[in-house]
Amino acid sequence: MRIFREKDYDAMSRRAASIIAGETVHNPGCVLGLATGSTPEGAYKYLVDWYKQGLISFRGVLSVNLDEYVGLAPDHDQSYRRFMQSNLFDHVDIVPENTRVPDGLTKDPAAFCAEYDAYIRSLGYVDMQLLGIGRNGHIGFNEPDDHFVKETHVVDLTESTIDANARFFASRDDVPKQAISMGIGAIMGAKKVLLCASGEDKADAICKSVCGPITPNCPGSILQLHPNVVLVADEAALSKLIAAGVEV
Repeated sequence: MRIFREKDYDAMSRRAASIIAGETVHNPGCVLGLATGSTPEGAYKYLVDWYKQGLISFRGVLSVNLDEYVGLAPDHDQSYRRFMQSNLFDHVDIVPENTRVPDGLTKDPAAFCAEYDAYIRSLGYVDMQLLGIGRNGHIGFNEPDDHFVKETHVVDLTESTIDANARFFASRDDVPKQAISMGIGAIMGAKKVLLCASGEDKADAICKSVCGPITPNCPGSILQLHPNVVLVADEAALSKLIAAGVEV
């Protein structure tokens, strides 16, 4: 695992964006696995700025997103499809038909999940998978469990994840209790993983994921088995790694 230690959230975002931009320049037809939430938002802003400056293009890029809330329509203001449109897709030249986000309104979740996995396999998996990490170590919406779930699946969100996402909704009761999430198999199938983290509240999850035991109780720990992971994090998120004597 290669680790980039950045001063703060903005520096982390710029570094992450530069790595993603480098992938699109090196491989204009690349497949990007994309994430949502506050962690990648800054990176997307940099990518939009660089596109507007004519420095990068997404014309040939295909994208697949990690997850979506069950029960939210694509145009719901808190859906992850809406997030991607607002933060990236509407502002760059990516072809709309080349973007995939799980369908939160599917009437047959099992069939949809199987089709999503089949599509990812048909692409040869993604070239670069962008990940954030939850306070409890979740990646995508793969929550702590007694086993790793390989396939795309419907997840019952933990109380801590619901609490963390409540700030985006009118009330905690409005937070969906389930999500469709890409499974560990598709994440681990990525040729490269770009893991980003910011803030002291992510320090424990990062420390356990990088140097703790590999356990489904901390889903991010599975990344220790991936051959090509880049971690970009600010000093606060790396604080427990630094305290543990890990060179970063």
